[in-house]
Amino acid sequence: MQFGIFDYATDRTMHPAELAVEVERRGFDSLFVPDHTHIPVSRQSPWPGGAELPEHYKRMMDPFAWLGVAAAVTQRIKLGTGICLIVERDPIVTAKEVATLDHLSHGRVLFGIGAGWNREEMENHGTDYTRRFKLMRERTEAMQAIWHHEVAEYHGEFVNFDKLWAWPKPAQRPHPPIFMGGEGLRTLKRTVAYADVWLPLDPGVEHLTPDGMTFAQQVSALQRLAAEAGRGRIPIHLFFAARKPEVLKRHRDSGIDGVIWPLPPTGRDAALARLDELATLRDRL
Repeated sequence: MQFGIFDYATDRTMHPAELAVEVERRGFDSLFVPDHTHIPVSRQSPWPGGAELPEHYKRMMDPFAWLGVAAAVTQRIKLGTGICLIVERDPIVTAKEVATLDHLSHGRVLFGIGAGWNREEMENHGTDYTRRFKLMRERTEAMQAIWHHEVAEYHGEFVNFDKLWAWPKPAQRPHPPIFMGGEGLRTLKRTVAYADVWLPLDPGVEHLTPDGMTFAQQVSALQRLAAEAGRGRIPIHLFFAARKPEVLKRHRDSGIDGVIWPLPPTGRDAALARLDELATLRDRL
């Protein structure tokens, strides 16, 4: 099982040049950061985590600039977006950013994607909230076309461009692994259709998705859908993983491929203390 770290990447958390070195020094496999261009003050969209939106959501840095700094001071750890809001980003520009980071890091990018939850944030980017999932698919497919082909073109309902050149190509071929965030049957279908890894939140205490599926049922459905599509087994990494040894052992024994642990968003001392705690927990497993 692989062990990753998630950092909120704000102007108040550790500098990426320092944090990335500490993560790699402790033997973790990956370092993920989030993506919010801004948070609308209107706050009409409820935060899925509770009533009050935490302060750090307002202060997140650009993930690709942040990860570029991390790449420059490390040699081994994977560098991930957790998650990149494709529905708020131009696909040609984002394809360039991902490919450049993968090229300069010698193939260390893990590209986590998702549609997001904040309607007003999307609307500020000109995105129709009700069509966000189709938009996400088209933009991802368009990016894949740019990464795969020397001369690329894409023609969809929302994304449309004629033949173009764009370099660099990613070091990882045909592209960096795409991690699909989310839960439920529709997310599983999206994962099979145009992603490489499923990235759900750690289920913790078992609960049902809005469409009535348990975590075990989702795992079974994912691999069944993959087989029906002619694909092999799809890896599963758990986002915001539990820190309880018994839960982690259960995940390991059930075949979960990786866990990603969050760091507190409160600064250097808390981050280093949590890294030490997590390294000890990992070694006990």
